[in-house]
Amino acid sequence: MSRRIGIVTCRELPEPDPDQELMLGALRQAGLDAQLLPWDDGSADPSGFDLCVLRSCWDYHRDPDRFMLWVDEAEQRTTLRNPAEVVRWNIHKRYLSDMEAEGLPIVPTAFVDRGDFLPLDTVLAGMGWTDIVIKPCISAGSANTKRFHQSEYEEADAFLFHHAETRDMMIQPYLPSVESGGERSIIWIGGEATHVIEKNPRFAGQDEHVSDAKPVEADEQEMIEKALSLISEPLMYARLDTMIGPSGERLVSEFELIEPSLFLLQSEKALTAFVSAVEQLSS
Repeated sequence: MSRRIGIVTCRELPEPDPDQELMLGALRQAGLDAQLLPWDDGSADPSGFDLCVLRSCWDYHRDPDRFMLWVDEAEQRTTLRNPAEVVRWNIHKRYLSDMEAEGLPIVPTAFVDRGDFLPLDTVLAGMGWTDIVIKPCISAGSANTKRFHQSEYEEADAFLFHHAETRDMMIQPYLPSVESGGERSIIWIGGEATHVIEKNPRFAGQDEHVSDAKPVEADEQEMIEKALSLISEPLMYARLDTMIGPSGERLVSEFELIEPSLFLLQSEKALTAFVSAVEQLSS
């Protein structure tokens, strides 16, 4: 009997997953019974699978508590990747503070706790930021992510106040380097960094545009290895998003360990590594 693999998705995708059919096809060609498993479908049972892999569960930010309950239950019933403890740490962007404390340079970030209605000028006092990005600390697909110029701070104040009523928020400076290939995602699967893609900046309501696969630079290899060293739980995949700061330094913008696009469509090497990792974990 072929091993059953649950590719964890959601009932209604907020946007298409370019890798989905490619991934399912490659797994099935390898002799695995790969099926989509919507986490938010009450009839979907993870115990019917030898391995569940979190993939396009891109609506989890709408009800993160319910999602974490599902993740915990799935881990009790089957092998889950990435593991629940990793998901719990990674679901809230305060993990960036943990990374900074361990010596990894991050995009400067100001956090605003839910219900904390400080004026934007107070939050940003002394930062020297003139162009900012505001987004929720628990988010996916650039949901409720918006850029504001300094001339729009009154609108930014209202945006922050509205969203901080119900969720933790974060503010970062907008880095102009993202407009010229400065935002790069390092993809790591099954023990190796397979490739890098460059992304255009993306905000709420916009489509994502990415480059072809590019080789992993030496400093990127070093950075993702350092990031991975912070995780004691076993990982199947990871994606480290970086940006170039004003002085030319590479900064971590996100460390995606739950459901990041792995851009398998751009890299045959990554697709092969993904299938191999699934085979090993489900054997």
